[in-house]
Amino acid sequence: MRLIGLAVVLSFSLILASLAAEGQQAGKVYRIGYLSPGTPETSRVEPLRQALRELGWIEGQNIAFESRWADNDYARLPGLAKELVALDPNVIVASSPPAALALKSATRTIAVVFLGGPAVETGLVASLARPGGNLTGVDVLAADLNVKRLDLLKGAIPTASRIAVLWHRGSQAGASRPQSVESVDAAARALGLQPRFLEVRHPTEIDGAFATIARERPHALLVMSSPMLSSQRVRIVGLAARNRLPAMYQWREFAEAGGLMSYGANILDLYPRAAVYVDKILRGAKPADLPVEQATKFELVINLKTAKVLGLMIPQSLLLRADQVIE
Repeated sequence: MRLIGLAVVLSFSLILASLAAEGQQAGKVYRIGYLSPGTPETSRVEPLRQALRELGWIEGQNIAFESRWADNDYARLPGLAKELVALDPNVIVASSPPAALALKSATRTIAVVFLGGPAVETGLVASLARPGGNLTGVDVLAADLNVKRLDLLKGAIPTASRIAVLWHRGSQAGASRPQSVESVDAAARALGLQPRFLEVRHPTEIDGAFATIARERPHALLVMSSPMLSSQRVRIVGLAARNRLPAMYQWREFAEAGGLMSYGANILDLYPRAAVYVDKILRGAKPADLPVEQATKFELVINLKTAKVLGLMIPQSLLLRADQVIE
């Protein structure tokens, strides 16, 4: 009987210890870092917060955010990455490849969930299936989409032969002619287009790029994927309109701001997927064991109001492919 009584006491004690541990875990506040090359005003961090709330992670209750913004000065990213790492968060979300690369240099232990790509080519991970380190996330296939955007733009303006290509060096890893630029160059020539690449390193250089456009009078404009260029979308769309230049952009916000066309991943789909990774990591998963996902939802948006102002007739075949037509 004494043995039975002792067993009951021990079992009860284990249950109490377990409940106490669960209570401590339930009361823990996890720290989430967020690093962006942009500004708070142009960030899409709110969809991430919303997705985390839906997964049960509430700011002020069980999570706290620590955000750092480079304000479009990409040279600040390494320092900001070190600041976040020094806070020892449980996981850090990087909103772009440059932010993720800065974090990769700053830590080999803290989990990083990134948005952007190409993940393998930029050196973020060893492979999509086996990231192999402390980084994982969602690859938005940025380089491939630039080529697709060019093809759609040519479809909208079949008579175009000269095209300006606006690109931001800070968002492109690698040599002086990054792979993404080379792929657009090759695709343009295959479509019978003569590309004119206009490099900008900072928002202050955008006006100068458009001054070149005004002098050279290309038939169309492609704006390559870049967080910095995206943050300047209202300004860029306005300059394109002033030059009566049909343009293709990366995110639907450009078309909603008056740009002619946009083609890119559905941003509302990306951040919830990143939130799922954050959730798994906070619950004990290792980034090395979480394969990098690829964006699967893409949307073509065409602004017919802008087309009419420019005197363009968008082919019906292209309109039928659009996910949204703004009229």
